[in-house]
Amino acid sequence: MLSAWNFREVSVPLPREEITSGLVTEYQRFGELLRSLNAEQLTRPTRCEGWTVGDVGAHVIGTMADITAGKFEGLGTPEVTQREVDERKGRSGDELADEMEQVMKVGTDLLAAFDDESWNGPAPGGLAVSVAEGTEALWYDAYLHGEDIRAALGQKPTVSPGLRASVSHIVDILTRDAWGPATVAVDGMEEFKVSGGGGPRITGDPLEFVLVATGRKDPATLGLDETVNIYREQ
Repeated sequence: MLSAWNFREVSVPLPREEITSGLVTEYQRFGELLRSLNAEQLTRPTRCEGWTVGDVGAHVIGTMADITAGKFEGLGTPEVTQREVDERKGRSGDELADEMEQVMKVGTDLLAAFDDESWNGPAPGGLAVSVAEGTEALWYDAYLHGEDIRAALGQKPTVSPGLRASVSHIVDILTRDAWGPATVAVDGMEEFKVSGGGGPRITGDPLEFVLVATGRKDPATLGLDETVNIYREQ
């Protein structure tokens, strides 16, 4: 689920154009993935505890649907994410993908309405996050949950720009939580500084780092401990 709706402002290193175009492309990929699913595949369990493939898809769509409808209260909390899932129980892959296309059309128009000043300013609805940070969080959410679905189906992981957005987002969260300092220097990406950088260097496969930092894989595989998990109880 999302991790971004109640944190203080931290820097987002990715440019606006990269974030906005990346989010649109990621949602298109996610919709195509949903449309490919049959009824049996939608019921398969995922590594998101208690959620099926269909539940994961419903959450991703439901988040954007809530945003475009102006429903910001509690966004990203367990209660709201469960409501998003419950509202879409029993839908087919095509039905989920159809809603994805509809809400993304509205979402794209909303993003285009922000000028550069408001892009870096507070998000609507009183959320303690900038528009830039919130949009990057949506991109991360769609990418990672797409990988959750592919893993449940036994498919190979994919490498897309969403992986870089995920590393960027996680570094922001770790900085917010005063974790580190550390330098994330994973394969094929520029270095990301946690809490100002310096400290130990975290190297290796970027997807493995994302899985470790979101509680999906044992942190010991990267020589880290459970405090790197951005979803751990504070």
